[in-house]
Amino acid sequence: MTNTEKTGRVWLITGASSGFGRAIAEAALAAGDTVVAAARRPEALDDLVHAHQGRVSAVALDVTDQGAIARVVADVVLWHGRIDVLVNNAGRGVVGAVEETTDRELRDLMELHFFGPAALTRAVLPHMRRRGSGAIVQMSSQGGRLTFPGVGAYSATKYALEGLSDALAQEVAPFGIKVLIVEPGAFRTSFAGGGALHMTAEMPEYAGSVGPVRANLPASDGKQPGDPAKAAAAILDALDAAETPLRLPLGSDAADAVKASLDGLRAEFEAWEAVSRSTDFDE
Repeated sequence: MTNTEKTGRVWLITGASSGFGRAIAEAALAAGDTVVAAARRPEALDDLVHAHQGRVSAVALDVTDQGAIARVVADVVLWHGRIDVLVNNAGRGVVGAVEETTDRELRDLMELHFFGPAALTRAVLPHMRRRGSGAIVQMSSQGGRLTFPGVGAYSATKYALEGLSDALAQEVAPFGIKVLIVEPGAFRTSFAGGGALHMTAEMPEYAGSVGPVRANLPASDGKQPGDPAKAAAAILDALDAAETPLRLPLGSDAADAVKASLDGLRAEFEAWEAVSRSTDFDE
């Protein structure tokens, strides 16, 4: 199939071998689109490649490798002529109190969740701008809006990604490019198990606040309420909407948590609004 004969969208999805990445790839293929599925272990996608001959290709990509990002994006544009949707999905979890988290652990997570997506976004934008269309999907988390003990490092990376993406959305809207920040709650992916969750070294001082998270998060694996296939369908629906939201919480747990956080932020602001306004010069 030549570039001019291609119909549907061309997707580049990172972390596509499992979880949300795999579910989004399957949903895009079901919609008749073409998928370039990127993963550190592309062989994990062999079944998908064989089931959709000619419409899906698996490529090796570590999103912390800046050189590899440039090569993969250039190859996708060469093979397919364009990238219509970039999904920055690659990621993992880290559990530990802030004091327990080493500088190396924090920097490694920031490379994966922030600098990698930022580099991929910069790499695809020139192509999208030239076409006057495109979409960038940032897989964040309810932890990109709110946080709790034990996930400070994880949330810090997602807060950073959301801040960058909020500005990005305003910058690229004039070029016809959409930005969608997805904020899932607990979904039945490999996030809580399967080696995708890293635990920092424990300090006994934080057993009361972080200890329950260390125990409960892995124990939730396979029991999470969220369905990744339904999440993928919701993402496609949001991208197809006339007014794509900037942020899309997914799952009842995320919806409840985000609503409670917004209510709490408003109450706190209103309680201290007079103090906030009292700090201007008296003119």
